[in-house]
Amino acid sequence: MQAPFQSTVMTVKPEWIDFNGHLNMAYYGVLFDLGADQMFDHFGFGPDYQTRTGNTTYAAEFHVRYVRELHENDPVVVTYQLVDHDEKRLHSFQELRHADGWLAATGETMTLHVDQSGPRVAPMPQDVLDRVAAVARAHAALHKPDAVHASIGIRRR
Repeated sequence: MQAPFQSTVMTVKPEWIDFNGHLNMAYYGVLFDLGADQMFDHFGFGPDYQTRTGNTTYAAEFHVRYVRELHENDPVVVTYQLVDHDEKRLHSFQELRHADGWLAATGETMTLHVDQSGPRVAPMPQDVLDRVAAVARAHAALHKPDAVHASIGIRRR
């Protein structure tokens, strides 16, 4: 397991470009989600998870910080760092980077494990929780990014 996990290379699509000539803010979320999906496959939350278990994941909170513009056809990767977890929740930090290495955006997410029969937040199955714990151990040695728990506001002098 990579620490942090890194997605495959993805490409900024022409239809994602806004009238300012750069990636529309909504599609940063799409790229973060596609990168997280690759990590979630490792956890066991693959495409058949909901059908097989009746469970799924919901993003309860997502904070994006835009750092540098992306443009049409830019190659990008998404990293995923598991910051914390318990039996029902995942706290993660992601970076969206140009394939050349520079940082375009960060995303911080609180993900809930949900039993669809409620729906209600519910514990992950033990096999999934074991994989999450293994990733947590691998990521424990990583520096906690300064942007984790960042707040938004207007600074007054």
